[in-house]
Amino acid sequence: MRTVHTLKELRAMLREYRRQGKRIGLVPTMGNLHEGHLSLVRKATEAADVVVTSIFVNPMQFGATEDLDTYPRTLAEDQKKLETAGNTLVFAPSNNEIYPEGLARQTRVSVPDVSEGHCGASRPGHFDGVATVVAMLFNMVQPDVAVFGEKDFQQLAVIRKMTRDLKMPVEIIGVPTSREKDGLARSSRNGYLTAEERKQAPAVYKTLQALAQKLQSQEDTQDFAALERAGQTMLSEAGLRPDYLNIVNSHTLKPAAPDDRELTILVAAFLGTTRLIDNLSLSR
Repeated sequence: MRTVHTLKELRAMLREYRRQGKRIGLVPTMGNLHEGHLSLVRKATEAADVVVTSIFVNPMQFGATEDLDTYPRTLAEDQKKLETAGNTLVFAPSNNEIYPEGLARQTRVSVPDVSEGHCGASRPGHFDGVATVVAMLFNMVQPDVAVFGEKDFQQLAVIRKMTRDLKMPVEIIGVPTSREKDGLARSSRNGYLTAEERKQAPAVYKTLQALAQKLQSQEDTQDFAALERAGQTMLSEAGLRPDYLNIVNSHTLKPAAPDDRELTILVAAFLGTTRLIDNLSLSR
């Protein structure tokens, strides 16, 4: 496995792989890798001959009060994990390599509609930062396939729409959320949790499961707003501070309607200073 830090190095290596007729896969990450990330890499090895994992803590997708400065940078440990997962090439660029003129002068990609609401409402500008850096990575790597986790459900919807709207020749593969044994969705930010908070954190998934059971057992005329309030109460009683809990159409991410058959429950909640996100999809 090789690691490169510049676009020039990246393109030189990928040019040779393409000359050999290799199919190229991309797994974009911000590093501090865990088993969830490695499952994406393993999925990419099934869909491509060459797997590029990017490691870049993207400043454009962080708000002014968020954890950009403290976000863990663990490149050496990440490299070891990626090698055992079958990764081919690590692309770990600097901020200057990605944004040589600075963020203020950077062209941005904005994806309407699916970026609105949910995390888009709580983190203004976040999805512009995600879409911009992913579009740049698609242009730099020019992958045949790119793999993303379904834990970031709205993010995946944004990337799918961007790829479709801009006619990018990239197949997008979503991978089911990787979970700990107690149901907690794996996340790099789980490392911020104290020991006591870690014991409380599985309440997020338990809440999703309880609501999903109610959604599948009730009639089509059910009161989604009441179920959302009930879910927020469950989170609060478990010691979390809900950011949002929304029941939506799985395809549009709009509020669920009585005749919708494919639903997703989207949730974000704070546990101490740590913001946890999760989701659960179901068919009725």
